[in-house]
Amino acid sequence: MIKEDEQADALLNAAGVPREWPVFWRVEGSLAYLTAVRPVAYFTWNAHTFAERWARRGGLFLQALVRPALYASHRVLATRVLHALLRGVSRDRLDLLGEEYFHYMLKGHLRPAGLAKLREWMDQHGQVVLVSQGLDHVMRPLAQHLGIERLVANRLEFRGGVATGRLLSPVIRPRGPLALPLDRKADGRVSAERLLHVLGLEKHPEQLAEAIFPAERPSPQNHTPLVIFDRQQRRALSVRQALRGKQILLVGVTGFIGKVWLEHILSEMPEIGKIHLLVRRQRNTTGRRRFEKIIEASPVFDRLEERYGADLNRFLAERVEVVEGDVSQPGLGMDDESRHRLAGVIDLVVNSSGLTDFNPDLRDALTSNVEPTAHLIDFLRASDHAALLHLSTCYVVGGRDGRVTEDLKPNYTPADVEDFNAEREWPALQELVRKVEERAQSPELEAALRRQALGRLRATHRPPGRELDELIRKNRLRWIRSRLSRAGTRRARRLGWPNTYTFTKSMAESLLATRGAGLPIAVVRPSIVETSITQPFRGWNEGINTSAPLSYLLGTYFRQLPSNERKCLDVIPVDMVCRGMTLIAAALVERRHKPVYQLATSANNPCNMGRSIELTALAHRKHYRAQQSLEHWVRMRFESIPVSKQRYRNLSVPAQKFVVQGINRAASALQFKRPPLAKAERDLGRVEKLIELYEPFILHNEQVFECDNVQLLSALLPADEREQFGYEPGGIDWWDYWINIHIPALRKWCYPLIEGHPVESTSHREFHLPDPPDGASRIDATSA
Repeated sequence: MIKEDEQADALLNAAGVPREWPVFWRVEGSLAYLTAVRPVAYFTWNAHTFAERWARRGGLFLQALVRPALYASHRVLATRVLHALLRGVSRDRLDLLGEEYFHYMLKGHLRPAGLAKLREWMDQHGQVVLVSQGLDHVMRPLAQHLGIERLVANRLEFRGGVATGRLLSPVIRPRGPLALPLDRKADGRVSAERLLHVLGLEKHPEQLAEAIFPAERPSPQNHTPLVIFDRQQRRALSVRQALRGKQILLVGVTGFIGKVWLEHILSEMPEIGKIHLLVRRQRNTTGRRRFEKIIEASPVFDRLEERYGADLNRFLAERVEVVEGDVSQPGLGMDDESRHRLAGVIDLVVNSSGLTDFNPDLRDALTSNVEPTAHLIDFLRASDHAALLHLSTCYVVGGRDGRVTEDLKPNYTPADVEDFNAEREWPALQELVRKVEERAQSPELEAALRRQALGRLRATHRPPGRELDELIRKNRLRWIRSRLSRAGTRRARRLGWPNTYTFTKSMAESLLATRGAGLPIAVVRPSIVETSITQPFRGWNEGINTSAPLSYLLGTYFRQLPSNERKCLDVIPVDMVCRGMTLIAAALVERRHKPVYQLATSANNPCNMGRSIELTALAHRKHYRAQQSLEHWVRMRFESIPVSKQRYRNLSVPAQKFVVQGINRAASALQFKRPPLAKAERDLGRVEKLIELYEPFILHNEQVFECDNVQLLSALLPADEREQFGYEPGGIDWWDYWINIHIPALRKWCYPLIEGHPVESTSHREFHLPDPPDGASRIDATSA
């Protein structure tokens, strides 16, 4: 039975939908066009830019003048002309505005008694099909709220995610002026013949069935499927069978990915043999205590606590062992006994450690990203059968455009430097560090640092020698860090990388390709790792990660972001990265692996910069719209837009900083006590540096990262393991991810850190690893 909104006076009108709402029409003579304008007017008033808003408002005013004549002559034409105003508006924006319109304009008018009657009728007679002249963007939230699964409504045509202003056929026209007195029925029942007549589809009755569509948002359509031609000839890959009883050495459990992968493997693979965690001592805190604090405070492990309750301590004690060491030290910083013991039983080493700062002190970059690779290769050669899963990054490709294949090239440089050799580059960088440290101890620099320290002190203050020496020591350390940071950045850019991070990560890959030749090694390159979709729970993120500072900036009064709209912003959820790592781990253990696996979305489900910026703005809008305050109302209208680098320089932060600096210089010349806009100048300087830091990811180099290798592994999974371990980037709905998951997660877990506030976490549990009895710390080699 099809229930039509035009006929449903007793039942659907009793559901609480207000009579002025255009989905369920109430026509008052020739003024029907006024009700049709409501949703289009709301979308018009919330267009993307100021120019668009005023242009659409003018068009809406003209529509109000001419639409009565159009409506009287041809109702379908009048409907088409009205929706032509939405040309150029993105599907993402229309979806959010439709949801917003329902939530803030309509939901409060729904009467509980009417909703109860509608649900009672549906329980007795089954589902209904909601028919309306309204747009599907407005109707979907209403239908979902009412529990209706199918719709017939007007739908716009989209090209590249942007509305063309044309309605798809069939156009659901508004009812005639005499519909209310002639067609009014008690229960809204209508025959198929009558419905076809009302909709004007008598000559094409098949269009009615074709026009019915689900009330749920459609799945993303921009992904590229991977077709497997030789599926029958490839042996299935069972993760559970491959990893059952295996022993894993995990390096980097204190990091973002390390914690989530540990929770993932413990939750989905409780039959794992044992996971040995290499944790570095931190001053007076042992590695064992550092891990206990992670379990106690991190929300990542809430799911395990819900599953095991009071038995969580016992479960973790059986599955996890903390080994104190340091991957940046020879022998992994372990004592000889522990190292020999682990070398005999470890099946897989997972290295998720590393420094992710873009331009750090060169010493830290080498210690965290290069030296551990050499030490892990030595450990592999000394072990009986261990394999290595090494976490790198897609952006080792550096400053190059085009598709990035899954290849491991030793001594690679984006600038094609012919004589580059990672084995020579490493000691050369160490020599550079040594020279900078020697110069820091020179008498010339000592004198300069002393003058600098005395110049910052008041003339009347004579510090004791110890205080002055301490100030000089701190300034010397700051000088060394600054010098080495600039030196690493210069060297990286000379070779074709945008920063020291990607430079040193690529050097580590070169060492794996040369020193690790013949060993079972897989390099895993995730792109920009961000908020989880489902595991360990929906919307988990941590720390000031890659996108947090930039997305935070887009939620302020900042407007113009220099970016390439066509460039893909390759974001991958952390739980999808962990599923990919588990797949690769199983392939490594069975020696069915490829040298390189890229975990990315740009090849299979691209989301370009233009859409990413708009989705971020829409997510901020949704948050500010819910606050109901003047400041948030103003912020809601300061949406950032992508612009060229030249326009950014002329009209945005650099130009504003120039003006502010001029005002401050004039104030200094007039002998003001302090510059009036000193804070504004500092803030603009920080924003300028932040934009410069992110330019390689948002402006330069159009890169597409292939990820066929991991999808081939995913295709080999048995059916009962695909939900837990399948890697399917094409299934990500970027609209839902950005607006309802990612930005809200950043707002909860990351933005407080940017603002200098602690993150509020409700997770706190008591956890202590039991002390192993004498001799029990040894691992039975046969258990593997």
